[in-house]
Amino acid sequence: MSVDHQLPATPRAPKHGSWVDDTDHPAGTIATITGRSLQPNSGIPLDVHWVQEMRANTSAIERRVQSQVARRSVKKEWQAAWLLRAITCMDLTTLSSDDTDDRVRRLCAKAQRPIQNDLVRKLGVEELEVKVAAVCVYHTFIETALHALEGSGVRVAAVSAGFPAGLSPLAERVAEIRRSVEAGAHEIDVVITRGYVFSGRWQALYDEVAAFKQACGNAHMKVILGTGDLLTLRNVARASLVAMMAGADFIKTSTGKESTNATLHVGLVMTRAIREYALQTGMRVGFKAAGGLRTAKQSTDWLAMMKEELGLPWTRAELFRFGASSLLGDIERQLEHHATGRYSAEYRHPIA
Repeated sequence: MSVDHQLPATPRAPKHGSWVDDTDHPAGTIATITGRSLQPNSGIPLDVHWVQEMRANTSAIERRVQSQVARRSVKKEWQAAWLLRAITCMDLTTLSSDDTDDRVRRLCAKAQRPIQNDLVRKLGVEELEVKVAAVCVYHTFIETALHALEGSGVRVAAVSAGFPAGLSPLAERVAEIRRSVEAGAHEIDVVITRGYVFSGRWQALYDEVAAFKQACGNAHMKVILGTGDLLTLRNVARASLVAMMAGADFIKTSTGKESTNATLHVGLVMTRAIREYALQTGMRVGFKAAGGLRTAKQSTDWLAMMKEELGLPWTRAELFRFGASSLLGDIERQLEHHATGRYSAEYRHPIA
Protein backbone atom coordinates (compact mmCIF):
# COMPACT_ATOMS: atom_id res chain seq x y z
CA MET A 1 0.00 0.00 0.00
CA SER A 2 1.35 3.42 -0.89
CA VAL A 3 1.67 5.87 1.98
CA ASP A 4 1.80 9.64 1.51
CA HIS A 5 4.84 10.88 3.46
CA GLN A 6 3.39 14.38 3.71
CA LEU A 7 1.98 14.83 7.19
CA PRO A 8 -1.81 14.82 6.73
CA ALA A 9 -4.43 17.12 8.15
CA THR A 10 -6.09 15.44 11.13
CA PRO A 11 -8.98 16.05 13.51
CA ARG A 12 -6.39 17.72 15.74
CA ALA A 13 -6.16 20.76 13.46
CA PRO A 14 -5.33 23.90 15.47
CA LYS A 15 -7.66 26.77 16.18
CA HIS A 16 -5.17 28.96 18.01
CA GLY A 17 -5.32 32.01 15.75
CA SER A 18 -3.72 33.51 12.68
CA TRP A 19 -0.14 33.09 13.90
CA VAL A 20 -0.18 29.43 12.81
CA ASP A 21 0.90 29.10 9.18
CA ASP A 22 0.51 25.60 7.71
CA THR A 23 0.89 26.69 4.08
CA ASP A 24 3.84 26.07 1.81
CA HIS A 25 6.66 28.55 2.29
CA PRO A 26 8.69 30.47 -0.30
CA ALA A 27 11.84 28.77 -1.53
CA GLY A 28 14.56 28.95 1.10
CA THR A 29 12.13 29.73 3.91
CA ILE A 30 11.87 27.13 6.67
CA ALA A 31 9.10 28.74 8.70
CA THR A 32 6.89 31.81 8.87
CA ILE A 33 4.76 33.37 11.57
CA THR A 34 1.88 35.76 10.93
CA GLY A 35 3.07 35.84 7.31
CA ARG A 36 6.60 36.87 8.29
CA SER A 37 9.58 34.71 7.34
CA LEU A 38 11.48 33.59 10.41
CA GLN A 39 15.26 33.90 10.39
CA PRO A 40 17.80 31.62 12.09
CA ASN A 41 18.28 32.52 15.71
CA SER A 42 21.28 34.80 16.20
CA GLY A 43 20.33 35.69 19.76
CA ILE A 44 19.48 39.01 21.40
CA PRO A 45 20.80 40.87 24.44
CA LEU A 46 19.58 39.46 27.75
CA ASP A 47 16.24 40.98 28.77
CA VAL A 48 15.94 40.13 32.46
CA HIS A 49 12.55 41.81 32.75
CA TRP A 50 11.12 39.55 30.05
CA VAL A 51 12.62 36.50 31.76
CA GLN A 52 11.16 37.42 35.14
CA GLU A 53 7.74 37.96 33.55
CA MET A 54 7.63 34.36 32.30
CA ARG A 55 4.97 32.32 34.07
CA ALA A 56 3.53 28.82 33.73
CA ASN A 57 -0.12 28.14 34.64
CA THR A 58 0.24 24.57 35.89
CA SER A 59 -3.47 23.73 36.05
CA ALA A 60 -4.06 25.05 32.51
CA ILE A 61 -1.04 23.12 31.24
CA GLU A 62 -2.31 19.92 32.86
CA ARG A 63 -5.75 20.36 31.25
CA ARG A 64 -4.19 21.00 27.84
CA VAL A 65 -1.97 17.91 28.06
CA GLN A 66 -4.83 15.76 29.32
CA SER A 67 -6.97 16.78 26.35
CA GLN A 68 -4.03 16.07 24.04
CA VAL A 69 -3.53 12.44 25.09
CA ALA A 70 -7.26 11.71 25.51
CA ARG A 71 -8.05 12.29 21.84
CA ARG A 72 -8.52 9.39 19.50
CA SER A 73 -5.32 8.44 17.72
CA VAL A 74 -5.00 8.68 13.95
CA LYS A 75 -5.37 5.33 12.19
CA LYS A 76 -4.55 3.47 9.00
CA GLU A 77 -2.63 5.36 6.30
CA TRP A 78 -2.79 8.58 8.32
CA GLN A 79 -1.03 6.91 11.22
CA ALA A 80 1.58 5.39 8.89
CA ALA A 81 2.34 8.82 7.42
CA TRP A 82 2.81 10.36 10.88
CA LEU A 83 5.06 7.49 11.96
CA LEU A 84 7.23 7.82 8.86
CA ARG A 85 7.56 11.52 9.63
CA ALA A 86 8.55 10.67 13.21
CA ILE A 87 11.40 8.49 11.94
CA THR A 88 12.80 11.35 9.86
CA CYS A 89 12.88 13.52 13.01
CA MET A 90 14.89 11.06 15.11
CA ASP A 91 18.38 11.46 16.51
CA LEU A 92 19.47 7.85 17.02
CA THR A 93 21.62 7.95 20.12
CA THR A 94 24.17 5.82 21.93
CA LEU A 95 25.61 7.41 25.07
CA SER A 96 26.63 4.45 27.19
CA SER A 97 29.83 3.93 29.12
CA ASP A 98 30.45 0.73 27.15
CA ASP A 99 30.05 2.24 23.65
CA THR A 100 32.40 0.89 20.98
CA ASP A 101 33.23 1.74 17.37
CA ASP A 102 31.32 -1.34 16.23
CA ARG A 103 28.20 -0.29 18.13
CA VAL A 104 28.37 3.19 16.60
CA ARG A 105 28.78 1.71 13.10
CA ARG A 106 25.75 -0.53 13.62
CA LEU A 107 23.71 2.45 14.79
CA CYS A 108 24.82 4.44 11.73
CA ALA A 109 23.73 1.57 9.47
CA LYS A 110 20.33 1.59 11.16
CA ALA A 111 20.14 5.38 10.78
CA GLN A 112 20.48 5.07 7.01
CA ARG A 113 17.98 2.18 6.76
CA PRO A 114 15.72 2.58 9.78
CA ILE A 115 12.99 0.35 8.29
CA GLN A 116 13.66 -3.18 7.06
CA ASN A 117 13.75 -3.48 3.28
CA ASP A 118 10.84 -5.92 3.04
CA LEU A 119 8.66 -3.60 5.13
CA VAL A 120 9.61 -0.62 2.95
CA ARG A 121 8.42 -2.58 -0.10
CA LYS A 122 5.17 -3.62 1.59
CA LEU A 123 4.46 0.01 2.47
CA GLY A 124 5.31 1.16 -1.05
CA VAL A 125 7.59 3.96 0.15
CA GLU A 126 10.86 3.07 -1.58
CA GLU A 127 11.06 6.45 -3.33
CA LEU A 128 10.96 8.31 -0.01
CA GLU A 129 14.36 6.93 1.06
CA VAL A 130 13.37 7.31 4.70
CA LYS A 131 16.29 7.89 7.06
CA VAL A 132 16.73 9.50 10.47
CA ALA A 133 17.92 13.06 10.99
CA ALA A 134 21.11 12.45 12.96
CA VAL A 135 23.21 10.07 15.02
CA CYS A 136 24.25 11.38 18.44
CA VAL A 137 27.46 10.09 20.06
CA TYR A 138 30.22 11.02 22.46
CA HIS A 139 33.17 13.02 21.09
CA THR A 140 35.33 9.90 20.91
CA PHE A 141 33.12 8.40 18.19
CA ILE A 142 32.64 11.43 15.92
CA GLU A 143 35.18 10.22 13.35
CA THR A 144 33.68 6.73 13.33
CA ALA A 145 30.19 8.12 12.75
CA LEU A 146 31.33 10.52 10.03
CA HIS A 147 32.96 7.71 8.06
CA ALA A 148 29.97 5.40 8.50
CA LEU A 149 27.48 8.09 7.40
CA GLU A 150 29.51 9.64 4.59
CA GLY A 151 27.28 10.70 1.70
CA SER A 152 24.06 9.65 3.44
CA GLY A 153 22.78 13.07 4.46
CA VAL A 154 22.42 11.88 8.07
CA ARG A 155 24.06 14.39 10.40
CA VAL A 156 26.48 13.66 13.23
CA ALA A 157 25.70 15.20 16.62
CA ALA A 158 28.02 15.14 19.62
CA VAL A 159 27.15 15.69 23.28
CA SER A 160 29.49 18.18 24.87
CA ALA A 161 29.99 20.82 27.57
CA GLY A 162 30.45 18.37 30.42
CA PHE A 163 27.53 16.14 29.50
CA PRO A 164 25.42 15.12 31.40
CA ALA A 165 26.06 17.15 34.59
CA GLY A 166 27.56 20.29 33.03
CA LEU A 167 29.62 21.01 36.14
CA SER A 168 33.17 20.98 34.81
CA PRO A 169 34.98 24.35 34.51
CA LEU A 170 33.58 26.57 31.75
CA ALA A 171 36.90 26.78 29.88
CA GLU A 172 37.05 22.99 29.69
CA ARG A 173 33.48 22.76 28.41
CA VAL A 174 34.09 25.40 25.74
CA ALA A 175 37.30 23.63 24.67
CA GLU A 176 35.39 20.36 24.46
CA ILE A 177 32.86 21.95 22.10
CA ARG A 178 35.62 23.34 19.90
CA ARG A 179 37.29 19.93 19.68
CA SER A 180 34.03 18.32 18.59
CA VAL A 181 33.44 20.98 15.94
CA GLU A 182 37.01 20.59 14.67
CA ALA A 183 36.45 16.82 14.52
CA GLY A 184 33.58 17.45 12.09
CA ALA A 185 30.39 17.25 14.18
CA HIS A 186 27.48 18.96 12.45
CA GLU A 187 25.50 19.49 15.66
CA ILE A 188 26.51 19.98 19.28
CA ASP A 189 24.23 19.11 22.22
CA VAL A 190 25.33 21.19 25.22
CA VAL A 191 24.04 21.09 28.78
CA ILE A 192 23.46 24.10 31.01
CA THR A 193 24.42 24.64 34.65
CA ARG A 194 21.09 24.01 36.37
CA GLY A 195 22.21 25.85 39.50
CA TYR A 196 22.05 29.14 37.61
CA VAL A 197 18.32 28.57 37.11
CA PHE A 198 17.64 27.73 40.76
CA SER A 199 19.41 30.89 41.95
CA GLY A 200 18.01 33.14 39.21
CA ARG A 201 21.50 33.95 37.90
CA TRP A 202 20.21 34.74 34.42
CA GLN A 203 23.26 36.73 33.30
CA ALA A 204 25.55 33.83 34.22
CA LEU A 205 23.33 31.38 32.32
CA TYR A 206 23.16 33.72 29.32
CA ASP A 207 26.95 34.19 29.26
CA GLU A 208 27.49 30.43 29.52
CA VAL A 209 25.20 29.59 26.59
CA ALA A 210 26.58 32.51 24.54
CA ALA A 211 30.10 31.13 25.07
CA PHE A 212 28.91 27.71 23.90
CA LYS A 213 27.33 29.31 20.82
CA GLN A 214 30.52 31.08 19.88
CA ALA A 215 32.49 27.86 20.26
CA CYS A 216 30.00 25.99 18.05
CA GLY A 217 30.72 28.23 15.06
CA ASN A 218 28.64 26.96 12.13
CA ALA A 219 27.55 23.79 13.95
CA HIS A 220 23.95 23.79 15.17
CA MET A 221 23.70 24.09 18.94
CA LYS A 222 21.03 22.20 20.88
CA VAL A 223 20.80 23.43 24.47
CA ILE A 224 19.78 20.77 26.99
CA LEU A 225 17.86 22.27 29.91
CA GLY A 226 17.64 19.12 32.04
CA THR A 227 13.96 19.80 32.71
CA GLY A 228 13.64 16.87 35.11
CA ASP A 229 16.08 18.69 37.41
CA LEU A 230 14.53 22.17 37.14
CA LEU A 231 11.66 21.33 39.54
CA THR A 232 9.06 23.83 38.29
CA LEU A 233 7.49 24.64 34.93
CA ARG A 234 8.24 28.31 35.53
CA ASN A 235 11.94 27.45 35.75
CA VAL A 236 11.60 25.57 32.46
CA ALA A 237 9.98 28.59 30.79
CA ARG A 238 12.62 31.00 32.03
CA ALA A 239 15.56 28.74 31.17
CA SER A 240 14.09 28.23 27.67
CA LEU A 241 13.90 31.96 27.08
CA VAL A 242 17.43 32.70 28.31
CA ALA A 243 18.86 29.90 26.15
CA MET A 244 17.12 31.33 23.08
CA MET A 245 18.28 34.88 23.85
CA ALA A 246 21.84 33.53 24.02
CA GLY A 247 21.56 32.01 20.53
CA ALA A 248 20.29 28.42 20.88
CA ASP A 249 19.37 26.81 17.55
CA PHE A 250 17.32 24.19 19.44
CA ILE A 251 16.18 23.87 23.01
CA LYS A 252 16.12 20.30 24.29
CA THR A 253 14.32 18.79 27.25
CA SER A 254 16.74 16.36 28.81
CA THR A 255 20.01 14.49 28.79
CA GLY A 256 18.10 11.22 29.11
CA LYS A 257 19.96 10.61 32.38
CA GLU A 258 17.52 12.41 34.71
CA SER A 259 14.89 10.52 36.71
CA THR A 260 12.22 12.41 34.72
CA ASN A 261 12.93 13.24 31.10
CA ALA A 262 10.71 14.48 28.24
CA THR A 263 7.07 15.01 29.22
CA LEU A 264 4.30 16.73 27.30
CA HIS A 265 3.96 19.21 30.18
CA VAL A 266 7.48 20.59 29.79
CA GLY A 267 7.13 20.26 26.01
CA LEU A 268 4.10 22.54 26.05
CA VAL A 269 5.92 25.14 28.15
CA MET A 270 8.98 25.06 25.90
CA THR A 271 7.05 25.21 22.61
CA ARG A 272 5.04 28.19 23.83
CA ALA A 273 8.28 29.91 24.81
CA ILE A 274 9.53 29.25 21.26
CA ARG A 275 6.33 30.74 19.86
CA GLU A 276 6.58 33.87 22.02
CA TYR A 277 10.23 34.32 21.11
CA ALA A 278 9.43 34.00 17.40
CA LEU A 279 6.63 36.54 17.64
CA GLN A 280 8.82 39.03 19.49
CA THR A 281 12.07 38.61 17.56
CA GLY A 282 11.22 37.13 14.15
CA MET A 283 13.68 34.28 14.76
CA ARG A 284 13.05 30.53 14.77
CA VAL A 285 14.24 28.00 17.33
CA GLY A 286 13.86 24.24 17.08
CA PHE A 287 12.74 21.80 19.77
CA LYS A 288 14.05 18.38 20.79
CA ALA A 289 12.25 15.94 23.08
CA ALA A 290 14.72 13.49 24.61
CA GLY A 291 14.49 10.63 27.07
CA GLY A 292 11.66 8.34 28.09
CA LEU A 293 10.03 8.14 24.64
CA ARG A 294 9.32 4.52 23.77
CA THR A 295 5.96 4.10 22.00
CA ALA A 296 4.63 5.03 18.58
CA LYS A 297 1.63 6.67 20.28
CA GLN A 298 3.99 9.02 22.11
CA SER A 299 5.57 10.08 18.83
CA THR A 300 2.22 11.06 17.32
CA ASP A 301 1.24 12.90 20.51
CA TRP A 302 4.42 14.98 20.26
CA LEU A 303 4.03 15.63 16.53
CA ALA A 304 0.43 16.70 17.06
CA MET A 305 1.51 19.11 19.79
CA MET A 306 4.17 20.62 17.53
CA LYS A 307 1.65 21.05 14.72
CA GLU A 308 -0.96 22.65 16.95
CA GLU A 309 1.33 24.91 18.97
CA LEU A 310 3.87 25.95 16.32
CA GLY A 311 2.65 24.80 12.91
CA LEU A 312 3.78 22.25 10.32
CA PRO A 313 7.40 23.46 10.01
CA TRP A 314 7.97 22.15 13.55
CA THR A 315 7.01 18.64 12.47
CA ARG A 316 10.13 18.40 10.27
CA ALA A 317 13.71 17.60 11.18
CA GLU A 318 14.90 21.16 10.56
CA LEU A 319 12.97 22.29 13.65
CA PHE A 320 11.96 19.18 15.59
CA ARG A 321 13.79 16.10 16.85
CA PHE A 322 13.20 13.02 18.97
CA GLY A 323 16.16 11.87 21.04
CA ALA A 324 15.12 8.25 21.48
CA SER A 325 16.53 5.13 19.86
CA SER A 326 14.16 2.68 21.59
CA LEU A 327 11.21 4.52 20.02
CA LEU A 328 12.14 3.27 16.55
CA GLY A 329 11.44 -0.38 17.38
CA ASP A 330 7.83 0.25 18.35
CA ILE A 331 7.26 2.46 15.30
CA GLU A 332 8.53 -0.34 13.07
CA ARG A 333 6.12 -2.77 14.74
CA GLN A 334 3.20 -0.40 14.14
CA LEU A 335 4.18 0.07 10.50
CA GLU A 336 4.39 -3.70 10.04
CA HIS A 337 0.90 -4.06 11.51
CA HIS A 338 -0.32 -1.43 9.05
CA ALA A 339 1.25 -3.30 6.13
CA THR A 340 0.39 -6.89 7.13
CA GLY A 341 -2.29 -6.78 9.82
CA ARG A 342 0.07 -8.54 12.27
CA TYR A 343 2.30 -7.32 15.09
CA SER A 344 5.84 -8.65 15.06
CA ALA A 345 8.05 -9.47 18.03
CA GLU A 346 10.37 -6.71 19.22
CA TYR A 347 13.48 -8.77 18.52
CA ARG A 348 12.73 -8.59 14.79
CA HIS A 349 13.50 -4.86 14.83
CA PRO A 350 16.97 -4.47 16.33
CA ILE A 351 18.60 -1.05 16.78
CA ALA A 352 22.28 -1.88 17.26
